[in-house]
Amino acid sequence: MDDLVLQASQKEQKFVYHSDAHLIFYGRYEFNNFDIVKRHLYNLLQRGEDATLDYKQTITNAGKIAKTMSAFANHEGGTLLVGVKDNRKISGIESEDEIYMLDLAARFHCKPEVELEIIRHMAEGKQVLECKVKPGVDKPYYAKGEDGKWWAYVRVNDKTLLASKIVLDVLKRDASGKATFIEFSSKEKAILEYLEDNERITLQQYRKMINISTRRASKILVNLISAGVIRSHTTEKTEYYTRV
Repeated sequence: MDDLVLQASQKEQKFVYHSDAHLIFYGRYEFNNFDIVKRHLYNLLQRGEDATLDYKQTITNAGKIAKTMSAFANHEGGTLLVGVKDNRKISGIESEDEIYMLDLAARFHCKPEVELEIIRHMAEGKQVLECKVKPGVDKPYYAKGEDGKWWAYVRVNDKTLLASKIVLDVLKRDASGKATFIEFSSKEKAILEYLEDNERITLQQYRKMINISTRRASKILVNLISAGVIRSHTTEKTEYYTRV
């Protein structure tokens, strides 16, 4: 990436999307120092995909991109860089379809609607869209699946994964603003003592260890996560929990 050369246009277009309005033309503005634009894009490309950055060469399916928007909104927000290949090479966008698809995904394939900020850049003579998804204030955020059902997603490293029932309940609890009160009974003490000697534990391991139902074990885990006592870790295969 050291030989990457970015050429910023003298004028950039910036759009802001609000959940109660259509995609809005926010205005034109000029950068006094075009190196700022080049450095900003260079940093995004140098960084690589992670929990808050995702590259898309093109967008042809609003439903699929809505999953990433849901994950970003349920996390700390994030940026979609459209017109960039997975290998971090700039391909550019060929039409306005990508803006339309981003708008469609945010408005009709996400629930609640996701707020976007879209900035159009020129790099190496090609258009690149920087789509910023703000951290959601009405979590959890769902994306409409091909089955017509609404599913919540989370971002783990550079992957968008389906949120588990426990993560979903934690998002709901945190969004409610209600304080979490924990009575440290033998059930809560059992998992904390286990994690003193073991690196991780799963829901089923915990349930079997103290011989309670999955529902009861899940409720205890949600309380402990919301209180900041343990941390959940979502993977493609399973979900596990560790001490904070």
